[in-house]
Amino acid sequence: MTTVANGVNVQALLEARDALKGAPEAAQFTWRASSKWQDGVHSTTTVRDFFGLGQEQSHKAESVFEADHPAVFAAEDNGITPIEYLLVGLAACLTAGVASVAQNRGIQLRSVESTVEGKHDIRGILGADSDVRNGFTDVKVTFTIDADASRQEIEALVAQSQKRSAVFDALTNPTDVTVDVA
Repeated sequence: MTTVANGVNVQALLEARDALKGAPEAAQFTWRASSKWQDGVHSTTTVRDFFGLGQEQSHKAESVFEADHPAVFAAEDNGITPIEYLLVGLAACLTAGVASVAQNRGIQLRSVESTVEGKHDIRGILGADSDVRNGFTDVKVTFTIDADASRQEIEALVAQSQKRSAVFDALTNPTDVTVDVA
């Protein structure tokens, strides 16, 4: 029997799944991001702390994300657009899922690449046409995977990753969003 080395600790994930079945309150997480306006449409968003497993938690390091708009929008292009962060999140979540599912199924990966494209009619966000939605009209994810597996097994990896992806779910199902002013 060969050992699959995709770098995912499946045993720990399976143990966590089993433990949380008996303690659903510990599975309630609150993820946080804090954004500060810089200038124009440029903002800096910081991610560090979150709540989970019944208590406050912190990442090993704070992550800082710059968001802006490109020069073609008369901005300074100090970072990617906020809507591109959705593509980053979707690509990262699905790609991580493929690695996790492959590890669990004993499939050795050599490479996994995903390309995510979002079609966006910006007339909506500019207020040029009130019938055009503000967000993506279509998102397409394309995987290129080299693995010790058949095409059918690779397609099953992607399908299971999609089924378990928090970001895919958030983008494809309605999510209640509340906006308040403090």
